[in-house]
Amino acid sequence: MQQAERRRRLVLEIQRLAEVAIFGTLSTTYRTCGRSGCHCQGSGPKHGPHLNVSYRGEEGKTTGYYVPLAAQRATRQGVAAWEKLQSRLRQLAQLNKEQILQQARESRRSSGLGSRP
Repeated sequence: MQQAERRRRLVLEIQRLAEVAIFGTLSTTYRTCGRSGCHCQGSGPKHGPHLNVSYRGEEGKTTGYYVPLAAQRATRQGVAAWEKLQSRLRQLAQLNKEQILQQARESRRSSGLGSRP
């Protein structure tokens, strides 16, 4: 596949992933409640799993939020899309670098400067 076609496909995939991407890391927790006599207070199973998303906020502090059951599937897909998006952006950046360097080499050749010793 030619470089231009690879770039076109990457840009389309980046656009698709960006539509659903969610920044953060998933974790599940199990908790005890405040009701006395509840099975979670003793050796019984805790309540959960509860899905949470954590991320580093604007000021560098880790923060997060609870994900309701109805939003868990979409949230999992969004976090997976974020990971793919980062990978595709790195690939596009590599293609951009290669393109710029190739253009510089071609420009140097066409100007008659050739390669430096």
